Amino acid sequence: MKVRKNIAISDSGFLFNPTTGDSYSVNPIGQEILQLLQDEKSEEEIMEHIAKNYMIDKDTVEKDLYDFLNMLQNYQLIV
Repeated sequence: MKVRKNIAISDSGFLFNPTTGDSYSVNPIGQEILQLLQDEKSEEEIMEHIAKNYMIDKDTVEKDLYDFLNMLQNYQLIV
């Protein structure tokens, strides 16, 4: 999955979709996930990164990541 090219992401976690005019904000971990998606990391690589850096078990990371990705997909922020 990749972040759509027209999505603007600020350093403070603010996202803007110029196609719809909608804006969103994400927490620091959400920001990190978006950056990893922009760097074209796989879902597995993202899970490993988050689990390692935040000492969270992989099952929790997997569930939360898929919930977050589904939300991004529903808001048409990723493809």
